Amino acid sequence: MHDRQNLLRASLLAATCLAVGAAPALAQDSGSDFDISSQIGPDPFLPEPAQSLLPSLKVAEVIGWQDGQTPTVPEGLTITAYATDLANPRTVHTLPNGDVLVVQSRGPAGEPPNRPKDIIRGWIMSMAHGGGGEQKPSNIITLLRDADRDGAVDERHDLLTNLDSPFGVAFADDTLYVAATDAILAYPYQLGQTEITADPRVLTPLPGGPINHHWTKDLALSPDGRFLYASVGSNSNIVENGLEAEKGRAAIWQVDRQTGASRVFASGLRNPNGLTFHPETGEALHGRQRARRTRAEPRSRLHDVGQGGRLLRLAMELLRRTR
Repeated sequence: MHDRQNLLRASLLAATCLAVGAAPALAQDSGSDFDISSQIGPDPFLPEPAQSLLPSLKVAEVIGWQDGQTPTVPEGLTITAYATDLANPRTVHTLPNGDVLVVQSRGPAGEPPNRPKDIIRGWIMSMAHGGGGEQKPSNIITLLRDADRDGAVDERHDLLTNLDSPFGVAFADDTLYVAATDAILAYPYQLGQTEITADPRVLTPLPGGPINHHWTKDLALSPDGRFLYASVGSNSNIVENGLEAEKGRAAIWQVDRQTGASRVFASGLRNPNGLTFHPETGEALHGRQRARRTRAEPRSRLHDVGQGGRLLRLAMELLRRTR
């Protein structure tokens, strides 16, 4: 039985190699002439799905930053490496005293592959993540301190370790809130501490495994400090895991910071990470939604998230088109 499974895996991977190699020849128009302005506003245009025998696919080679190499920034700005040698740095949060928290996180394991597609996807994702090799410890929140404010890190401390796939963090009233993949945790924390040893309080559970398709949970603190907002991505792409697996997902949760009482604030959002409030008015909650890309659709959208049914209607229209 084991040999048969290995043979199936090898056959699937070989078929995928052929598909990846043939895909550029069968790829459709890139959509470079698409009117980007149609994607902006309260009622963005949704292009019809583009179907082909083999989807266009290109996996970028992971090479890392070379010595002296930096991203390009607008004229008048400069950029330097603030911290290196991190494992899966996902989010960055600056505390009121200037200390910087870096959330290093690796996704939870355990979702069983139940279709040939899952095995192929896992192989392609491993390519996108840089292949194999020994993995550095992750699921850590690291504190970086620039004591003299000269732009260089003077101290580096692992504030929390052995977390369950953390992502979002927020700080208020001597409490550090951490969004793990299955709960919002509240840790007692005084600014200036370089280690947290106290056990956390579970503020509220969040949808987690065993199927945990979009596992990252982001956090945003409301301007008045009363609520936390948590992103909970969908548990599938086209509801292939069933509606039961989608309860409470594809949504932004509103959580009372004192009681832990929660409700769905906005729904119909596939994976709404990058939560933040308007820096001037403090009113609108913004979320960046990653989307499956068609040739005329951007990979990510920035939504102005208000209450109401428009986002849910938008999601149901997308679902209808995939059937």
